[in-house]
Amino acid sequence: PNTHDWLGVLIYPDRRLKPKKSHLYRSLLASKQVQQIYLDELTDAEIQSLGVAILKLVVEPEASAGDLARDLVTRAKREILDPLSRREIVELIETIVVYKFPRLGRPEIEAMLGLSELKQTKVYQEAKQEGRQEGRQEGRQEGRQEGRQEGRQEGELKVIVRLLEHQFGALDEEVRSRLEQLSIEQLDALAEVLLEFANLSDLVSWFNRY
Repeated sequence: PNTHDWLGVLIYPDRRLKPKKSHLYRSLLASKQVQQIYLDELTDAEIQSLGVAILKLVVEPEASAGDLARDLVTRAKREILDPLSRREIVELIETIVVYKFPRLGRPEIEAMLGLSELKQTKVYQEAKQEGRQEGRQEGRQEGRQEGRQEGRQEGELKVIVRLLEHQFGALDEEVRSRLEQLSIEQLDALAEVLLEFANLSDLVSWFNRY
């Protein structure tokens, strides 16, 4: 009685999974406070929402689930402006696909969703290899844990700078300066999302979050 007003949504893949003994809650279920959704009965108009469409992916047949998942990833990249939110949505889609196709490995899942295309490009592979080699070399030259850490950090920074320049052109001094101030943990986090950036404004938004 002391809580705020509330609404509840019950989501079922289909009616067969609806609990049989629900009569104790019939007054709630019949009220406007509870909405029941059956994913296999949604109309095309009802799944226009990206969020609802992702739920629909849960019950999509395997034959068409791959195409739907890839379309949802494309929609997420187009409709969600915040890069971190976009990444979370893509990871949710990827998780659903992993459960639907348990026999597929991660590379196959990424290929199905179109997530591996940019990672397979020559510029990405060259930058990644170059950064790893330079990081290992500088770490070996120092011969200490601190040296290896600094070498890895510098190598990771070079990879990120090269990828950003490939996507958006030359970086100004302010952006370079902010990149150089990132820790190795922050560089790792940035590497996970930078391929999702649509422009440098996404990068600035990411900076502001950190």
